[in-house]
Amino acid sequence: MDLVQQLVKVALLGATWVLYVMFALSVLAVAAMVERWWFYRKNARDSAALGPALTQVLKDGDDDEVAELLARNHSVESEVLHEAFAYRSGGASAFADAVDSALGDRRGKLDRGTTLLGTIGNNAPFVGLFGTVLGVIEAFSYLGTGDASAMGNVMGGIAEALVATAVGIFVAIPSVVGFNLAQKRSGDIENQVASLAKRISAWLKVRAAGQRIGAATRVGATEHDQ
Repeated sequence: MDLVQQLVKVALLGATWVLYVMFALSVLAVAAMVERWWFYRKNARDSAALGPALTQVLKDGDDDEVAELLARNHSVESEVLHEAFAYRSGGASAFADAVDSALGDRRGKLDRGTTLLGTIGNNAPFVGLFGTVLGVIEAFSYLGTGDASAMGNVMGGIAEALVATAVGIFVAIPSVVGFNLAQKRSGDIENQVASLAKRISAWLKVRAAGQRIGAATRVGATEHDQ
């Protein structure tokens, strides 16, 4: 019985404190969205010139130039490719495996803040609904006071309680939008990494084929001389 009474006392606190919680969640959501926007904007600026520059240095066929380009660029794509390029001596297969490993290591960097946005977006309406329920409980508690204005207090309390649901939806919508945009940008970066990695893998395969042809030619020439 004491537990029930304590729960009733908590319920009678109303929806005001829930609104403070919603305000805190909105601040966290905005902070996460701003951080993600800044990160993706900076990464897009750094990676914009990477593709054309990489194509050019691959045409020149110089390992050192490729490594220098990847080290000089500060995008996520270049970080992954630069780390994987160290395994180029193992051929295209080893390079591809290294790309997958390096990209996995940066998963947290790509997805930072998105879990928070997704959690807020999915649960903010329920937090708001919880506040509405508490507000309705508080409003109906006025009926037991015997006051002539009790009905007016009930209706006013219900109106105030519904604000919590509205605030929950208001917080959830931009959070979900931010989550979806962040997921899309992370996917774009992963696709760019895969595209550039295939370009380097193709270059490694062509170079390996050329080396095999050159070696076979030299062996044939040696046998012919003998």
